[in-house]
Amino acid sequence: MELDPLILSRLQFAFVVCFHAIFPVFTIGLASYIAVLHGFFYKTANKVWDRLALFWTKIFAVVFGMGVVSGIVMSFQFGTNWSNFSYATSNFLGPVLSYEVVTAFFLEAAFLGVLLFGRGKVPQGVHLFAAITVATGTFISSFWILSANSWMQTPAGYELIDGRFHITSWIEAIFNPSFWYRFAHMGMASFLTGGFVVAGVSAWYLLRNRDVEANKKALSMCLWLLLFLTPAQALIGDFHGLNTLEHQPTKLAAMEGNWETRSNVPLLLFAIPDQENQTNRFEIGIPSMASIILKHSADGVVPGISEVAPEEQPPVALVFWSFRVMVGLGFLMMGVALLGLFMRRKGRIFQNRLYLRALVGMIASPFIAVLSGWIVTEAGRAPWLVYGMMKHADGLTPSLTGGMALFTLMGYIAVYGVVFFIGVFYLTRVVRNGMLKDPIEVHGEVERPKRPLSAAHTPLDDDFSDHKAGASA
Repeated sequence: MELDPLILSRLQFAFVVCFHAIFPVFTIGLASYIAVLHGFFYKTANKVWDRLALFWTKIFAVVFGMGVVSGIVMSFQFGTNWSNFSYATSNFLGPVLSYEVVTAFFLEAAFLGVLLFGRGKVPQGVHLFAAITVATGTFISSFWILSANSWMQTPAGYELIDGRFHITSWIEAIFNPSFWYRFAHMGMASFLTGGFVVAGVSAWYLLRNRDVEANKKALSMCLWLLLFLTPAQALIGDFHGLNTLEHQPTKLAAMEGNWETRSNVPLLLFAIPDQENQTNRFEIGIPSMASIILKHSADGVVPGISEVAPEEQPPVALVFWSFRVMVGLGFLMMGVALLGLFMRRKGRIFQNRLYLRALVGMIASPFIAVLSGWIVTEAGRAPWLVYGMMKHADGLTPSLTGGMALFTLMGYIAVYGVVFFIGVFYLTRVVRNGMLKDPIEVHGEVERPKRPLSAAHTPLDDDFSDHKAGASA
């Protein structure tokens, strides 16, 4: 069987992106939460806020490291697998990705050191400033990355000369038609991810009656946040959908499972898309609701997938079901947040063990929703690398073989599997150990870090130190 380098290269990039995406979507929200905790401690001098900030900074340190390791290879793939694409788009993507490094990565790297290792060594106000700067850096980074990706979705401010994109307006290119919707949607997803993780871990501690005062504060904060953010995300998603309808109608049609351009389009709750026959084999839906949502009228005409040739259609079943997973989890998260308000009014928010267990179970939900959303975004764009201008096959490296693509794909899977296993193992140790005694309070000074992961001080470090001491004796 001949190996197809195009399919394998797409699988490789999809795997790397999906693996990497779960880390920044968490650290962006968590960095802002840590900055808020430092702000509360600076304002009130309440040690509870300081202990919470110290604990979640340990989590941030590990996840941030995993995100850097997993994301750094993506830029390499532009050259190894997609050299034609890199050459054609270099006038835009080259500067934009460089701006991300210069304005965000350097900023994060410099002040992350102060945040992780400056506690007790710099004034408290400087430590707070470092936390705010790291949080700001994460959003600057996402700004440039999403601008680049949004330009591939809705290219603007360019002219095509001899197969290369030349920028005619940097403002139009950076702030392309879909950018602000996608930036807001992703930013809100980051806050939701951080909120549900913190809420779930806090609930886990409350179920075990550990650090009750601190985790009550953390859980209460997160539930208030989620109560407002979940409906806000639904509203942003609706605006994003209308933008997609305007600029990427085929993707929107695949999301809705609508094959023919028509009015009175139902909102499909369940369907089995049959792309070969350009129809759905089975449907359950709400009559005319898709037309009402998208066109604000039951008679509104919604474009169909069959408007474009079959070879220019995305994988409809994948887009259709990924969209429903994302939306379904969104409504589930909204329901959990609203239930939290009901429990709060009844005064049982910290005592109801069933609700606390539900919060623990919800930890994975925002990650799954984010991955589903990325699948909708990227698979829905197929077969285009630059929407309407360059197809996947046109951007592939000419000399790449199927064997080379398969070899590197298997290598990424193996290495990322090790990274994920070690990272999750270490995070589990940090969470199980909980809010350990502050080294400043125990020893009267701050220990100098032996390595970056020393920021997440755990008994694993103590065991290693004891082993070395025993060996020396």
